[in-house]
Amino acid sequence: MEIFGYFMALFIGISLGLFGGGGSILAVPVLAYLFSLDEKAATAYSLFIVGFGALVGGLKQNRNNNVDWKTAITFGIPSLIGVWIVRLYVIPELPEILFNIGTFSISRRMGMFGVFIVLMFAAAYSMLNNNARKGGTGNIIYNYPLILIEGFVIGAVTGLVGAGGGFIIIPALVVLTNLDIKKAIGTSLIIIAFKSILGFFLGDALIMSIDWNFLIVFTTLTIAGIFLGIYFGKFIDGNKLKKGFGYFVMVMALFILFTEFIIN
Repeated sequence: MEIFGYFMALFIGISLGLFGGGGSILAVPVLAYLFSLDEKAATAYSLFIVGFGALVGGLKQNRNNNVDWKTAITFGIPSLIGVWIVRLYVIPELPEILFNIGTFSISRRMGMFGVFIVLMFAAAYSMLNNNARKGGTGNIIYNYPLILIEGFVIGAVTGLVGAGGGFIIIPALVVLTNLDIKKAIGTSLIIIAFKSILGFFLGDALIMSIDWNFLIVFTTLTIAGIFLGIYFGKFIDGNKLKKGFGYFVMVMALFILFTEFIIN
């Protein structure tokens, strides 16, 4: 199972390189089911992996002048605060049993994975949606109150489930700052890297025992996969593969739903 798990680390990177996003949504289930990490460790490690994967992609986008740094900082700071508060103060205080519905108990693991399942379905829908992404005109404006609120909320969700949420951030940037779609994609990667990496080091790394050897090996394989995906993208139409990957993410979401809520 561990060998397959390391193969999946490479696969996550390849999907990120091919599609420019989406693959990181698989990090948590791979860590939880193939490496048997609990929900706290799986979501924490995912932040580190997703963050460095997004950093590689974001720096590549920056070379193509597709990152608006003012927007990245404006949106990224409240996102980081959201991640930091959830990872350092909320997750450690969540009880093992969140609440009961009659005789049915909702555990912390079920609550965290339940939110994650919703995000997986949303991510799969965004991959299966054939409509071309539409961006703003590029004449950048800033709706600061909404940017602060939405940045914080998205950061809090990222902290809870360990997923970058690029499929949420990109349309938010288009609506709230009028970025064109290419810059929205590149800027979202920098935001994801910023909030995920710093959120991990300012939160989980301070209160958890981290298996650094495992985390570095997994992340290195993911980053290697990104470069492989970028290389394969020269010969393969990533848009054609994206639909199949979207169905795969949906199947994984159903698997987690069945595993966590039905057979347990």
